[in-house]
Amino acid sequence: MLEHALPFQKIVFVCCNQREPGERECCANKGGKELRDKLKSMVKARNLQSKIRVSQSGCQDKCEHGPNLMVFPENRWFSHVSEAELEYLLESIIATLDGQPSNVTTQSPPPVVERPSPA
Repeated sequence: MLEHALPFQKIVFVCCNQREPGERECCANKGGKELRDKLKSMVKARNLQSKIRVSQSGCQDKCEHGPNLMVFPENRWFSHVSEAELEYLLESIIATLDGQPSNVTTQSPPPVVERPSPA
């Protein structure tokens, strides 16, 4: 076995877990796959694929709060993520690349949207 340094500065895991009908909620049914695809496209458009890796994950066991994203190596968890929030999320990740605040101007976080609690 060989151990290596991480090949990316940031890894974003987007839950894309799919469950059988009648089982627990799942992030795939809440737009997880679409969020993954959109975020990957945004990273590519900024030519940051060598620094930020967007990957799908299996179940993060928080599907009732989904769709969910986890950002490593910071161990940050984001729940109830919407497509409208991806720009802010990506800008916050970019701001911490290379261990320095970036010169990218980040926008204010999107307004908090109250979502009903799962029943």
